[in-house]
Amino acid sequence: MGIEQKSAEVSLGWQLRSYLALRVVLQPVMRAVVARRVARGKDDPTRAQEKLGQAGLARPEGPLIWLHAVGLGEVLALRPLLQVMGELAPEAHFLVTSTARSSAQVLGQNLPPRVMHQFLPLDGPTYVARFLDHWRPDLSIWSEQDLWPGAIVDIAGRGIPLAYINARISQDGFERRHKVRSGFKDLMQMFAFVAAQEPTSADYLKRLGAVAPQVMPSLKPAAAPLNVNTEALDELRGALANRRCWVAASSHVPDEAVAIAAQKEVLKTDPDALLIVAPRAPERGAEICQALAGAGVSFAQRSCGQMVEKRHQVYVADTLGELGLWYRLAQVALIGGSFGNTEGHNPWEAIVLGCPVMCGPNTANFTQDYRQLEAEGLAHRVADDAQAARQLADRVTGGQHTAATTRATQLVLEAQQALKPLARQLLSLQSL
Repeated sequence: MGIEQKSAEVSLGWQLRSYLALRVVLQPVMRAVVARRVARGKDDPTRAQEKLGQAGLARPEGPLIWLHAVGLGEVLALRPLLQVMGELAPEAHFLVTSTARSSAQVLGQNLPPRVMHQFLPLDGPTYVARFLDHWRPDLSIWSEQDLWPGAIVDIAGRGIPLAYINARISQDGFERRHKVRSGFKDLMQMFAFVAAQEPTSADYLKRLGAVAPQVMPSLKPAAAPLNVNTEALDELRGALANRRCWVAASSHVPDEAVAIAAQKEVLKTDPDALLIVAPRAPERGAEICQALAGAGVSFAQRSCGQMVEKRHQVYVADTLGELGLWYRLAQVALIGGSFGNTEGHNPWEAIVLGCPVMCGPNTANFTQDYRQLEAEGLAHRVADDAQAARQLADRVTGGQHTAATTRATQLVLEAQQALKPLARQLLSLQSL
């Protein structure tokens, strides 16, 4: 299927023109916001200048493809596409930008070859211009939901091809965008290529002005396994010996409440069983320890340098970038964000490491993924009711875990093959 380059000369409606005028006025405020975030410890002081468009790295020679995703999960989801594009274009380098501090810390441990990371500059005209002057990208790819109107207009104005991939729009998101549909349509007209995660999002994008949006293969099952510190893995395997081990990964408060209750049930059957709680926000470690103390279970806290011992029933893994460690140790994983309002996190990071998953009822962010995994017997859903803890405990202790490694390997290979046509389409944009 051919791809037509959209013209950089786009007639903008009043909604987008109003935003572009406002960004000029707000630019001094943006600088103050960065300074305040640094003062509060929310941004890295050594890299805060990147959000003002001041590069922290030199631009490599040759073609440069820039991909943007907002946070940790979205950035990690780009890894398989980066891998395939890198294989197809060995002369190219790749710049990944994000806005969340955690994404930089974890991505740095999982970067494919010839990939660099920077923070996306705030949407002030001076900051974006400074960024574009330095990096001079040959292609700009935006992923999922994080679109910065000013930056997109500036990119299109320089004749740099634009693509919007992995798009995901809920009904609420569609209704919000529909209120500013004139401005959103203007933005969509600047993209040479638009692809959504599933048909519903593609339909929403079409109704919002995107031209011929496609449905793309999922990036997540094609991802390489998360990296691991082998010394830490060997040390923990020695400490755990043959203990039953399960993990509540990327957890939030509602997930942890169910997981702790389930662990107390598990202990009735297997007193040596260990639950690892790896919260989505590691800074919540002390809060989780308080909840565990209140529940009357013994625990150790990793961020305090404590090693798990036989007497510990829960290990609070409140560190960044170690999910690859916990998935390798666990026999089964409860994927967080599925009890409560978050609507789920990525189950594939566990699956590709041969760790079958469990989830609560709320997984709207990964509807297609869970549907496929449940059909394959690699995921099991638990209702959010009075029986949730008992159901989780039965799943942990029942010995019903699928021998996931072989089937997971097949799914990963199939997904990687499916990404090659998408990667070729995106790379072809550079010559338009």
